[in-house]
Amino acid sequence: MIDRRTMMTGAGAALGVAISARSYAQIKGANDRLRVAVVGVNGRGQAHLSAFSKQPNVAITHIADVDSDVLAKRAGEFAARGNAPVKTERDYRRLFDNKAVDIVTVATPDHWHAKLGVDALDAGKHCYLEKPIGIAPAEGEALIAAQKRTRRQLQVGNQQRSSPETQQLLALVRAGELGDVYEAQTWYANNRKSIGNGTEIAPPPNLDWDMWQGPRPRGNYRSNLVHYNWHWFWKYGTGEICNNAMHELDVARWLMGLTYPKTVSARGARHFYKGDDWEMYDSLALNLEYEGDRAIRWNGQSCNGQLTYGRGRGVLLLGTKGSAVVDRNGFELYDLAGKPIREVKAAATSETTGTVGEGVLDVYHARNFVDVIRGQASALASPIAEGHVSTTLCHLGNMAYRTNSVLTVDPATGKPASAEAMKLWSVAYQPGWEVRA
Repeated sequence: MIDRRTMMTGAGAALGVAISARSYAQIKGANDRLRVAVVGVNGRGQAHLSAFSKQPNVAITHIADVDSDVLAKRAGEFAARGNAPVKTERDYRRLFDNKAVDIVTVATPDHWHAKLGVDALDAGKHCYLEKPIGIAPAEGEALIAAQKRTRRQLQVGNQQRSSPETQQLLALVRAGELGDVYEAQTWYANNRKSIGNGTEIAPPPNLDWDMWQGPRPRGNYRSNLVHYNWHWFWKYGTGEICNNAMHELDVARWLMGLTYPKTVSARGARHFYKGDDWEMYDSLALNLEYEGDRAIRWNGQSCNGQLTYGRGRGVLLLGTKGSAVVDRNGFELYDLAGKPIREVKAAATSETTGTVGEGVLDVYHARNFVDVIRGQASALASPIAEGHVSTTLCHLGNMAYRTNSVLTVDPATGKPASAEAMKLWSVAYQPGWEVRA
């Protein structure tokens, strides 16, 4: 194949004369094309497939999943939409040995995120990593170290950072439109159903159960665990706070210019379906208290879909001059009497309480990522350092809940003073599958 960097001499020069300008442009474009492998295609990976396929001169060439049925289904669907056929893999490590892959996107269960991210970076790939970035804060530290070591680009998938409307609100807040913003109230509401009571059985033949467990210590397969209910088991999941609160907590602290708090408290309970296998809270009230009498709060209701300000999720900013309500599809400004004074709506919408569907923010966020890789944009919308802080806020909420205590936190590192809570800063791994910095 003729490369744009090839010196054409002799027979090569003769061939070069025969190549039209249009043909050369196609060759040049092929050399600039970014080739993407999507790992985990049962859930959010579908949004990755859609969003990255809409980027200019980007080709999705590979998909990987531990479920052969899901893998075949997604490959068929992707081709049916008019895309070039993708290669499929059940073992992600074959992708990382493949020089024909430039970008790896990760949309697996939470316990895989950090391992895949570190391995992708160490293999020289750029990585788009779904939130949360790991199941314990130490995994975020490992990702930061890997990104610094490899100098590859690592974008965290909290896509509201790429919202033009939220960016517009950020400019207004920084200009003093709301005065001093002293509190953010955030929320999430859903109407999840019972996961029932599972039994330990042999895994289905289409599922590579050993590979599904990956970095986590090995255990028996359970009938109500895969593909979604792992979220509610501490061994593999991180609860609703990491599953959904990270989005709004990230937006709140971004708009307020905050990082780690000084104290963290969480009041949680299981109010619904108490007899099933769900191990965590289904309702949680989180309080993050910052220096200067500032606060961020989150109200999570997994099984009660009551809307707040007409939204299933969002952020309310309270300031000394006014307030703002913002979600993925726009914002409203209010004066101190609660009178609406301005409304900005997105031209195209993004999903709010769903977990799979691609919205316009997924497309924007992927575009920012590929633009930075190509040198056409100067900064990632959500770099790993920012993603680590926001993920750690969620982990601290789980730590406060699980230790039934108010945590005193080091504002510089995010680490709690509690020795009991620090036991949850990292997790155990299956030997040979460790996540290392």
